[in-house]
Amino acid sequence: MSARLIATTRAQVSVIEAGAGAPLVYLHGFADVHACMADLQPFHHALAKKRRLIAIALPGVNGSEELEDGTGVDDVLFRLLETIDALDLGAFDLVGHCAGGWFAAELAVRHPDRVKSLTLIGATGLFVSGQLIGDIFMQAQPERGVDYKTLRAMLFSSADHPIALEHYPDIRGDIDTEVRRYQMLRFGSFVGFRPPYFYNRSLIDRLYRARMPTRVIWGEKDGMVPLAHAEAYAKNLPGAGGKPVIIKGAGHAVHLEAPEAVAAAIAELLVGA
Repeated sequence: MSARLIATTRAQVSVIEAGAGAPLVYLHGFADVHACMADLQPFHHALAKKRRLIAIALPGVNGSEELEDGTGVDDVLFRLLETIDALDLGAFDLVGHCAGGWFAAELAVRHPDRVKSLTLIGATGLFVSGQLIGDIFMQAQPERGVDYKTLRAMLFSSADHPIALEHYPDIRGDIDTEVRRYQMLRFGSFVGFRPPYFYNRSLIDRLYRARMPTRVIWGEKDGMVPLAHAEAYAKNLPGAGGKPVIIKGAGHAVHLEAPEAVAAAIAELLVGA
């Protein structure tokens, strides 16, 4: 595994790489590498057994430079494309979790020729009437200054899950961890801080363009993005087979809680990608 800053045409971007072979771009969410942890987790290492994993930090997060001239979806996508071009990847497999899943979907519909396969894990991005994405900004404020129970309940299957407590304990973390969390929330506020949160109303009508092999993977107990969003993605993405893969007992951070099951579902997709 290696972490480095790469120079794009307009910015320095933080990436973490592991494994070898054909490239797989990974875009992170809130309970994820770059956002609340510095290192790859078992799920990411499982992907790196199949591909050259490249985890790109979103703008302003974990060492990546912020966007100076804009903070909308298109601005984020251009930064990602500039990063992918700087890495000279050509065509690649694409996996995204949470907000990273949203941007993965947006990339796939805009540049279907570049994306060999697409996996969305608990992805935001869609507006589904009556099924609103949770307000992570409200839950991110620790009660009594150090209690992250409500945030853990949103991001994991249980506020008391060992992995939830590992990544969001009820104590102040070291300065690097606290800054990393703050940066991800700050980035999220740029692209998602308008109720209903984290969606692009136009995206659902563009999903037909993403005809590559696709997996839509969700935790059964996702407390941030309702299961109706998984069904909407799976129904409207031609390569998804019409049904999402639901991991029983897991929460929004399904890839952390059930890394083997999620990695196995993606591995099936990569065989033919």
